[in-house]
Amino acid sequence: MADINLKTDVLHTFEQVQEVFFSYITDPADRAIIQKAYDFADSKHTGILRKSGEPYIHHLIEVAYILARLQAGPMTIASGLLHDVVEDTDVTIEEIRTAFNDDVAMIVESLTKIQQLKLSHRENADKHAEDHRKIFIGMARDIRVIIIKLADRLHNMRTLDALPKHRQIALSRETLEIFAPIAHRLGMFQIKSELEDICLKYLEPDKYVQVTNLLESKNKFRQKSLDDIKKRIADIIFNDHIPFEMQSRVKSIYSIYKKIYNLGKNFDEIYDILAIRIVTDTVLHCYEILGLVHATYTPIPGRFKDYIAMPKPNLYQSLHTTIVSGDGQIYEVQIRTKEMDEIAETGVAAHWRYKEGRNYNAKDEQKEIEEKLYWFRDFINIADDDNEDAKEVMDNLSKDIFESFVYIFTPMGKVIDLPKGSTPLDFAYRIHTGVGDTAVGAIVNGTLVPLNTILKTGDVVEIKTNPNSPGPNEGWLKIVRTSSAKNHIRKVLLKKNNELMREDKIEKGRTSCLDSFKDRGFSEKEMMDLIDTPKVLEYFHFDTLDDLFIGICNRNPQPSALIDFLNIKKKFVLNLSKKTADLSRVPVIVPHAGKVAVTLGQCCTPIPGDDIVGFITKGKGITVHRMNCPNIRTETQRLTDVHWNENLDIDTYPVDLALDCGDRPNLLVDVMNSFSSNKVPVTAINAKLHTQTAQTTITATILVSDAKRLNDIINILQNITGVYQIHRLIH
Repeated sequence: MADINLKTDVLHTFEQVQEVFFSYITDPADRAIIQKAYDFADSKHTGILRKSGEPYIHHLIEVAYILARLQAGPMTIASGLLHDVVEDTDVTIEEIRTAFNDDVAMIVESLTKIQQLKLSHRENADKHAEDHRKIFIGMARDIRVIIIKLADRLHNMRTLDALPKHRQIALSRETLEIFAPIAHRLGMFQIKSELEDICLKYLEPDKYVQVTNLLESKNKFRQKSLDDIKKRIADIIFNDHIPFEMQSRVKSIYSIYKKIYNLGKNFDEIYDILAIRIVTDTVLHCYEILGLVHATYTPIPGRFKDYIAMPKPNLYQSLHTTIVSGDGQIYEVQIRTKEMDEIAETGVAAHWRYKEGRNYNAKDEQKEIEEKLYWFRDFINIADDDNEDAKEVMDNLSKDIFESFVYIFTPMGKVIDLPKGSTPLDFAYRIHTGVGDTAVGAIVNGTLVPLNTILKTGDVVEIKTNPNSPGPNEGWLKIVRTSSAKNHIRKVLLKKNNELMREDKIEKGRTSCLDSFKDRGFSEKEMMDLIDTPKVLEYFHFDTLDDLFIGICNRNPQPSALIDFLNIKKKFVLNLSKKTADLSRVPVIVPHAGKVAVTLGQCCTPIPGDDIVGFITKGKGITVHRMNCPNIRTETQRLTDVHWNENLDIDTYPVDLALDCGDRPNLLVDVMNSFSSNKVPVTAINAKLHTQTAQTTITATILVSDAKRLNDIINILQNITGVYQIHRLIH
């Protein structure tokens, strides 16, 4: 297995960097651009020294060495050599672009902006959060920026002794808050572990020494036992003719420190201080070796983890089991393929390792990373939301990206990882924003549950959707746990609010215009015929009639300006007789029908604002139905045109509603309170529990003035937790 260890205390030369990247970069042009970057950086940094007193070029060589050991591409190594040249010299980004290319210039510019923040000098919490947020924005644009920044920070931490104590502490805190967690989520275990150990050394020096001493004493005591068990396992695998390599690893100092001081464990209770790692050639051999180990040694129950079948979010794959040796010692055994081992050590850097002969495309690589590491996509979206408070963004990033996860299954067996505390609504949005926006319910492990149910590892979740669902509401922000879902919901709600504001302005403008036209004796239909023309819209510079009404609402133009433009005179209106005036109580007009009895259908309960049609009955006049009433769907001969009376006085009409809900305590009470607080008259209400599906259907008869009022009420009811669908009943 290739040596991919990154840690070293030895200063390297550029020739040693070349030895490493020459092993996998053979194209003369690619080698030349790295050489050119080194020569450029060396000349520009002449005479510049680090705090330690050594020439600054040594730092750039060490960064390039780390990148080369990760088998980074030529543009990445070149950018690593150049990453400080703009910050520390008089070179500009344009000079970098001219001397090299757009790709290198973009990476160097991103790294320069991050460096210019001088993060750790800022004490104010909000400014500190804003600085951290800018770091994330700078790194999220391109994965190569993150890898170079991690290499840069790693070497800076290795040479921290040259700085004063307050800077050592500030940089160590910053590294623990930002860089180590990112390395962890990218699966870059070696860099993450070394960063954490160095940070602990400066932040908690006494505890660092204590853990180190415990670890050394324990290792000396267990070395013979470890050698014996490694030999026996090796003999067993060898006898089965399975190719393998074996090594042991010691748990990092920081990991042991956390278990002792954060989790309160005794040192002797930490089982995985020493681990035996077995690397083989195929997944099948991984499971065969696991069987051999379990057949030879007693496994500890509950300690087996199959990360091959269920990889971690950072692409880590391996089999983990904990066994008891013959002398009572406990060891963790890790079994993986060579490719898995490389990804386990260097994470995303191994997975997207530079390969010659492949047409490299930075955008394609970034897209692939976002698809495979979908938390990284959330990372970009969260970090780049300018509308969010910086401190809130950082809190969200910490929760969504760096905290522990639960692993949820789709019905097809795909594994989705979510932060602890996530709900089916988070799951729906992780699948696709379209699934989240139309979610109306969830089935978890075969049982219908509310969308605010907390999910746990192993749950199988299916989302029920309805394309006619009203979509996100304010209540959903309290249900979702992931920031990506919250951000999307907020954007949808903002768009809805803007649309409502637009509709409200249209209605206000239309009403204002109508009032002016009615003063001159014109009905709404007559007004619309006069103003909804290309001539009017063109004169007042509006594209649509709705835009004109919005302009009128904003008092530009005034309704009087339309009347003047149209040269409208006041119409002569006859006084209505008492008999005619009674027409204001007749809700529906039947044109040219004379005296005829008109009734509203009891089956579909039409209300003003509904699309309606008249049905000619035999001897009982005309019954008015909604257009979509199934009772008239097949009728073709006995239908007649009718329309709502425009001069109708305000009245109320009965409407039957059905609310489909997930069952929960106080659901009916919340529905009744919603009716009461919004002054909705209720003449009947009933709730029925469907025991097989754990669903509840609430039916209610309410009184409303028109379809707009009904729609407002339905929108209010949709915000009640557990209500996922509302429809009007037809009897």
